[in-house]
Amino acid sequence: MNLAADRSTTPGPEVVCLPMFGMTRAATTTAFGPALAGADLRETYLDLPGHGDTPATCPPTSQALLDTVCAWLDHHVDAPVLLAGASYGAYLAAGIARQRPDLVRGLLLVCPGITIAPASRTLPEHRPPPGPAGWLDDAPTDLRTHLDTALGHRTPTVVATVLAALRSGGPGDDTFQQTLRTSPGYALPDETTDTPYDGPVSVLTGRQDHIVGYADQFHAMRRYPRGTYTVLDEAGHYLPYEQPALLRTHTQDWLRRALTPPPPGHTTARRLRHNGRHG
Repeated sequence: MNLAADRSTTPGPEVVCLPMFGMTRAATTTAFGPALAGADLRETYLDLPGHGDTPATCPPTSQALLDTVCAWLDHHVDAPVLLAGASYGAYLAAGIARQRPDLVRGLLLVCPGITIAPASRTLPEHRPPPGPAGWLDDAPTDLRTHLDTALGHRTPTVVATVLAALRSGGPGDDTFQQTLRTSPGYALPDETTDTPYDGPVSVLTGRQDHIVGYADQFHAMRRYPRGTYTVLDEAGHYLPYEQPALLRTHTQDWLRRALTPPPPGHTTARRLRHNGRHG
């Protein structure tokens, strides 16, 4: 449960933010920090095992990473948290809400992966409009194909912002990440289970996201009876860096819903915590 973490000292409700695959808590701070600014929250940004400054001390499976995050939450927080994530971090956050709903006060999922296997994803049929001439010139050659696939807001400024995020934070463990990504354990065992989570949920997707798409995320909304779904034009898989103002608008709406006390008589399906596990 020893995860590298940055935690603010604000005494308000806690929001815990999980990173994209291969990225760090520094990159996650750049992604979510502006959207959460001014909300009087205790902001917490974690490095997953084998990412950033957290050593790879668990097996290279998504379930092991999820269990490690849950153990950290059990040890460090006394009440359910607001849980936010992007891409793989959102995949894990949704898994935590399925397996440990007692830990989660609300769920913000940005460009979430729904299924791990690339062949199982429903991707957009149309390519994004071409960007301005030379928009990828400052990107390393080995990243240009990825960025051309991932980005919907195609400008040199967005490219520079994404590259800075990719380069920020600790070194991570490339061998661990590669083993995780290529093993059968990369998929959570319950990723296709439609276990409902009845807390406030906001799902944001990019219309030009050719990494995870936007259609599977809409179909997954059956899991979230209190969920809001949004697809943004001129946004791809790096939506927080492509459309920060719109991310802030939708995050603030999610926070309003998540922090407003439920009406009298409202009940939830959260299970009581016992010994850090669920029954």
